Amino acid sequence: MSVLAIIENWEGEFKKTSFEVLHYGKKISNEIGKEFIAITFGANNPESLEGYGASKIINISNLKFETTTNNNLAKISAELISENASSHIIISNTITGKTIAPLLSSNLNCGLISNAIEHPQTNNPLTVKCKGFSSKAHVTYASENEKNIISILPNSIGFSEKNDKKSEVLNIDKQIDIANEKLRIVQREKAKGKISLADAEIVISAGRGLKDPDNWGMVEELADLLNAGTACSKPVSDMGWRPHSEHVGQTGLAINPDLYIAIGISGAIQHLAGVNGSKNIVVINIDPEAPFFKAANYGIIGDAFVVVPKLIAALKKFKN
Repeated sequence: MSVLAIIENWEGEFKKTSFEVLHYGKKISNEIGKEFIAITFGANNPESLEGYGASKIINISNLKFETTTNNNLAKISAELISENASSHIIISNTITGKTIAPLLSSNLNCGLISNAIEHPQTNNPLTVKCKGFSSKAHVTYASENEKNIISILPNSIGFSEKNDKKSEVLNIDKQIDIANEKLRIVQREKAKGKISLADAEIVISAGRGLKDPDNWGMVEELADLLNAGTACSKPVSDMGWRPHSEHVGQTGLAINPDLYIAIGISGAIQHLAGVNGSKNIVVINIDPEAPFFKAANYGIIGDAFVVVPKLIAALKKFKN
């Protein structure tokens, strides 16, 4: 029996959420006394996962996350889970993870607990606290299944420092039946943002309050000064002002930065669902009745075209 973690990478490179999944799986394996195994696809350097608790690292070297369909990722993962008799399967609740996890649950006929924000409270039955109801509440789920998948909310757990322990690293190939595939990935457009929203500690986001896409210069300047990622509300993305990859909310990305600054966003519940995990929220809005202020740690009532340039000037002065 084992604990198995599915470790995502981006163009072959691992990011913060990758090590978060490792940390989560390691803790469970230590508690229940089972071997801990990590699997990944198309990693440039799978050895970089060593020192985070996995005794074995399996890299499917001929397939990549960005060019393999979720159905095939789930199929191959299910094969490895069965081969290693895994009772606990850990995955990050990213866009890919949200798709793979239910496919695995169906293929393996096992339990699925989504959006975990804490390590399990108990392991028999498996009891885990999660975000629920569009991130408006905490929900504790219990599963009495012998085999369970846990998808963890990105950036909610953290991870421990790397140690010197080595792992058995296996690079293997897996074949997929491309000829009979009903769905193929023919093109993938890379996000143009400088900083990945999934890994950003600070995110600057803006909405229709900016009135015109040409006014985004001050948002990007503020983001550059703070080494932050840039995001937007759904209406802004729908109008084509900003790329869809920047859309955060219920139907976009869910992010959990240390600091989220919302400029000219009213704060509809659909948007809040994607940012409620932020440790600190600052809202800048000219409307004192904007719903977002109720969810904010700090609020500035004022015209964004006055407030943001003043923030930029103050930051430049501080840095100098």
